[in-house]
Amino acid sequence: MIDIYKNRIEPERNPITYALFVTYFPLLVAGPIERATHLLPQIKVKRQFSYPLAVEGIQQIVWGLFKKVVVADNCAFFVDEIFKNSGSLSGGELLGGMFLFSFQIYGDFSGYSDIALGTSKLFGIQLLKNFNFPYFATDIADFWRKWHISLSSWFRDYVYIPLGGSQGSRMRQLRNVMVIFLLSGFWHGANWTFIVWGLLHALLFIPLLLLKRNRNSVHQTGYRWSDGFRMLTTFVLVSIAWVFFRADSLTDALHYLTRMTHLYPFDFDFFYKNAKYTLLTGITVLALLYLLVQEGYWVFTKQSQPVFSPRWTLWVIVMLFAMGTYRNQMSFIYFQF
Repeated sequence: MIDIYKNRIEPERNPITYALFVTYFPLLVAGPIERATHLLPQIKVKRQFSYPLAVEGIQQIVWGLFKKVVVADNCAFFVDEIFKNSGSLSGGELLGGMFLFSFQIYGDFSGYSDIALGTSKLFGIQLLKNFNFPYFATDIADFWRKWHISLSSWFRDYVYIPLGGSQGSRMRQLRNVMVIFLLSGFWHGANWTFIVWGLLHALLFIPLLLLKRNRNSVHQTGYRWSDGFRMLTTFVLVSIAWVFFRADSLTDALHYLTRMTHLYPFDFDFFYKNAKYTLLTGITVLALLYLLVQEGYWVFTKQSQPVFSPRWTLWVIVMLFAMGTYRNQMSFIYFQF
């Protein structure tokens, strides 16, 4: 309706086309959030089966299943137990649980998005890209250009820019940032944990805005060694904020973070007691990082991705290894939002 009001698109008068747009099944549960300006034109044109696009779609479905079933669900075993028993675990175990949740939520949500995008390619339709290596972001502004892109860009175009964006007085700019991040938190649920999660991201974003560094990475074409520290810092800050996202209440989140700072005893007994699954989870997380780095290399160098390569061999090995010891069956995290 907003796009029609702004004359960005003509009203759709064909009830079949409109019905397909609002019920397009890969998008129904957790996105990505499609716009009529992008999806309707693809629905209305005649499509023919494309073998290369179908192969690309199947590869993306397998990649999504790997991230969901192999990475996210194996991390979920430790995350659920650690957050459930945070009062009796050491700071080291809580620290591990925090980082594992970061990988779980990424593998879970980006895995679903990859499955949705890959499935759509089988029908000749290209959906909006929803993730772009967010844990390699060099600051919070960069993170939000890479994480849940369809949602963050929606808030940017339909809320942030209409409010004035980064134009106007400094107070107006700060107000707009607070509004957009608080709305992002509230969008995930009517719970103070999500509001605080959004507030934390706003507080991390505001210094970049005040220093006019919030768009430094927009035109970045490569990384320097010094960016490694910035990536690590951003990942740690995002992971701390994820504790509020995962916790049942503000009290639980604060208690978790407080106990995590206890240096004694800083042991990892819970991981030792579950050595089999610790090894499995560690291997899958390392495999995910390796594949993401490789994926980023192919994208950055603009080289075609070979169908059969060492990367695909590693996928198959890790998938079979993980399925051989897999014991969790978890629903997608974003099904609840």
